[in-house]
Amino acid sequence: IKSVTIAVDGRYAYGYLRSEKGVHRLVRLSPFDAAHRRHTSFALVEVLPTVEDDSELQINQDDLRIDVYRSSSAGGQNVQKNATAIRLTHLPTGIVVTCQNERSQAQNRENAMRVLRARLLELRQQEQDEKMAELRGEYQKAEWGSQIRSYVLHPYQMVKDHRTDYETGNTQAVLNGDLDDFIEAYLKQNVGEALP
Repeated sequence: IKSVTIAVDGRYAYGYLRSEKGVHRLVRLSPFDAAHRRHTSFALVEVLPTVEDDSELQINQDDLRIDVYRSSSAGGQNVQKNATAIRLTHLPTGIVVTCQNERSQAQNRENAMRVLRARLLELRQQEQDEKMAELRGEYQKAEWGSQIRSYVLHPYQMVKDHRTDYETGNTQAVLNGDLDDFIEAYLKQNVGEALP
């Protein structure tokens, strides 16, 4: 297995599980080695909150400035005599979209809104990508010396969190998912630290 993605749903799931972010080191007798030698493996754990995808972007009409003017493009007498071109300005972001391709103001407005919606969705996606990059933090290699926790199954049994110095000899319980004491120790140590 090279990669696994797990979704955890529940109250404060990200707040609790963010303590698991980092490199985890496992020391054991490999079941795949005929000589039964001791092997060390590393796993990089990333913990990210779920971002709600609101593909239906609502644009508040109060956030728009709509300018109507005469088109300067070819299109006959209607385009040159009547104000058919549209300029939409999204006031919160400053994004400006103009459209004068169609012969009617309604069609130009519809096209301009479509383009504005696409640009706002792109802007929102960029902001979400930046937020995810901030939450991921600096890239860590899954290698010796960068681990946050070690799971030693041979020659003795112990799980130790190197950030909090919390440790337990009940390795099987931890490997079965009993992480509460580790999470609690991390949260107590970082109680004053703001969420990233």
